[in-house]
Amino acid sequence: VTGASFVVFHGALKTSSGFSAKSSIVGDGLLVQITRETMESLCQALRDKKDFKITCGKMDAGDVKEYVDICWVEHEDKANKG
Repeated sequence: VTGASFVVFHGALKTSSGFSAKSSIVGDGLLVQITRETMESLCQALRDKKDFKITCGKMDAGDVKEYVDICWVEHEDKANKG
């Protein structure tokens, strides 16, 4: 689990790269490189307020251990505000 101050979704990853998605820590944030098709699905999920899971790594990798999960929650955490 990684906490981040910001997340950047970059929708220009080519399918020919062999990756389904890539994630990297940049400063105190997270950069997620995804395909255009995944970006379209992510945008629709955000509009619909639905959870969305991005699987990162090589497409042919059998044992994937890295995911980016976007989850909607019922309440807002009030800690560290103000």
